[in-house]
Amino acid sequence: MARTKALLIAFALLAAACSRPPRVIVGSKNFTEQVLLGEILSQQIERRMHVAVERKLDLGGTLLAHEALVRGDIDLYPEYTGTALTAILKQQPGGSPVDVLEQVRVAYRARWHLLWEPPLGFNDTFAMMVRGADARRDHLESVSDAARAHAWKLGVGYEFQQRPDGLSGLVRAYGLRTQGAPVSMDLGLLYTALEKGSVDMIAANSTDGLASAKGVAILADDRHFFPPYQCAVVLRQDALVRFPSLGFVLGELSGKISDGAMRRMNYEVDGKHRPVSEIAREFLKDIR
Repeated sequence: MARTKALLIAFALLAAACSRPPRVIVGSKNFTEQVLLGEILSQQIERRMHVAVERKLDLGGTLLAHEALVRGDIDLYPEYTGTALTAILKQQPGGSPVDVLEQVRVAYRARWHLLWEPPLGFNDTFAMMVRGADARRDHLESVSDAARAHAWKLGVGYEFQQRPDGLSGLVRAYGLRTQGAPVSMDLGLLYTALEKGSVDMIAANSTDGLASAKGVAILADDRHFFPPYQCAVVLRQDALVRFPSLGFVLGELSGKISDGAMRRMNYEVDGKHRPVSEIAREFLKDIR
C-alpha cells in the first residue's frame, strides 16, 4: 500500500511538471546595465513569442552567471566578449572585435554547447575615470598622462582586481602607481566614492549612466590595453530546440543598442531612479 501511494505521488508530481507551460529562463549579472538588459530580453521574448519568461536577474558576478548557464539553471543571459575571453576562457586580452567574438564563439560552442547571438550594438569597455576638476588641473587626457602625474588612490569593483584584463595588467601596461591597496566596492558605489574624495581614480564602465552626470573625466586607453567588450546574448543550444524561434526573436535586437542609448537607459535607472521594467518597455516600443 505504501509503495502504491508513493508511486501515485510520483506520477502526480511528474504530471504536474509536464503540464506546466513551457518557459524561457532569462538571467543577468548584478549591476544596473545587466538587469536592464535582462528585462529587455525578457519583454522581447514575451511580446514576440508569447511564452512565459522566468526572470533570474541580479544573479551575481560573471562566474556565477556563467555557471548558471552551463548548469541549465538559466537559458540565456547578456555577456561581453572581452569578459568571456579573459574571465571565462582565461585568455590574454587582445585582438580586434571580430577576432575576439569569433574566438569566444568557437570556444563556447566546443566546451559547453553555448551559442553567441550577433552583438547588440554597444561596447561596454572598462574606463578609468577621475574627477573632471583634477583632469583639468593636471591636464590629463589619457591613462598614460595619469601614470606620469602621480600615484593614485584607486576605487575598483571586486572582479577588476582578479581579472587578467583588470588591475594587475593595467598597472603593468601603464606603470600606473597607486597609493596603498585599491579600495574594492560594489560598482554602484564607485562614483559616490570618487565624488566624496574617498578615492581619486575609479575603474568604471564606459556606458555607465552616471559617467555623463557626475562631472568625471574618462581617460583614454591610449595603449589599447582593454579588449573589445561587445555585448551579446549567450544561450544554451538546447533552448533553441525547445523554442525554435528564440534565435530569430533575440536576433531582432542585434545592432539596435548604441553606446549612447545604453548610457541613457542606465542613467534613467541610476540617475532618475525609474523602474527597469518601464525603461525596457519604452526601448522596445521603437524596435521593429
